[in-house]
Amino acid sequence: MVHETGYYDLLGVNPAASQEELKKAYRKLALKFHPDKNPDEGEKFKLISQAYEVLSNPEKRDLYDNGGEQAIKEGGMSGGTSPMDMFNMFFGGGGRMQRERRGKNVIHQLSVTLEEMYKGSTRKLGLQKNIICEKCEGYGGKQGALEKCSSCKGRGVQIKVQQIGPGMIQQIQSMCADCQGQGEKFSSKDRCKECNGRKVERKKKVLEVNIDQGMRDGQKITFNGEGDQEPGLEPGDVIIVLDQKEHTVFKRKEDDLRMKMSIKLAEALCGFKKTIQTLDDRNLIISSLPGEVIKHGDIKCVQNEGMPIYRDPYEKGQLIIHFQVEFPEKDWLPEHLMFQLERLLPPREDVMITDDMEEVLLCEVDGQSQQRSASREAYEEDEEGPRSGVQCQTQ
Repeated sequence: MVHETGYYDLLGVNPAASQEELKKAYRKLALKFHPDKNPDEGEKFKLISQAYEVLSNPEKRDLYDNGGEQAIKEGGMSGGTSPMDMFNMFFGGGGRMQRERRGKNVIHQLSVTLEEMYKGSTRKLGLQKNIICEKCEGYGGKQGALEKCSSCKGRGVQIKVQQIGPGMIQQIQSMCADCQGQGEKFSSKDRCKECNGRKVERKKKVLEVNIDQGMRDGQKITFNGEGDQEPGLEPGDVIIVLDQKEHTVFKRKEDDLRMKMSIKLAEALCGFKKTIQTLDDRNLIISSLPGEVIKHGDIKCVQNEGMPIYRDPYEKGQLIIHFQVEFPEKDWLPEHLMFQLERLLPPREDVMITDDMEEVLLCEVDGQSQQRSASREAYEEDEEGPRSGVQCQTQ
């Protein structure tokens, strides 16, 4: 039994979630709440990263499940990785050393259909990126004309002092807005007119994203060196993360495709022919022979009709079909014909009835009555404690 579910709730997953489900949940939330995208959600991003760091580690997850967040703290297992390092490790952005000599990687989530992953596709993605100003070659203005910033006196930061109570003051340090933290700037006459002294220009870049057959949800496509340019730094990468849309018919599991198929009772007993439209618009005919009984919940498969294998698209997984047998509605057959049907079906089991047995009627379940009964039991448990012998686990 899980002691507390706070970390699972942060990621929006069930405590029984698999590692794959945890990865998917973290990926979507981390991209949504990343400070570059949502500057006001830094605390949320930190909490999400902390939750994933614990739950993605089997040892930490086990400790958390049994003792909660307190057990993680007492076990000395919290705060091992910063949220940004966790994000970069997950998306392949490298560590601090790499970030110091390279610009930041740019992460984009690209929504794709299952059909695109099945057949392969090429998508064009337009991005706005910084490129080094061609006119001043990234210098920002006239060569040798840089002056010390008078607002911050060359420090790159400004310090403001404010009173927060009687006899109490607080110093707030922030980046200098005049020089953008550089400590020096150009006068208006010496500033580059093309980039206005920013050293870079904003330009649109169109990338062609090739989605190969068999690619998976969460797979990354990297465009090396296509990130924002900055003087003195090697450009980072643009990383495209594929986000697969839900399909109305098929569910993907690794290289297999799963689907549900409803059949009538007559089809389940006497055989059927059905068509399935594939993700590349072919039509498959599947059938069962008369007498080959398909039970409700039966699972069958068609070999080599699942997803193409990534980088080996001529090989495919399985198409797995879950059958659901539709039974007829009440009074579908006149009573005088029932005996004819019974003669065709396997014989029913005989039941010996004695005089001391009591005969009762079956009726439909009253939903409101069930709800009242559940509410009453919950109220009695609150008043008297649990009525059954099962006790809640306490630590």
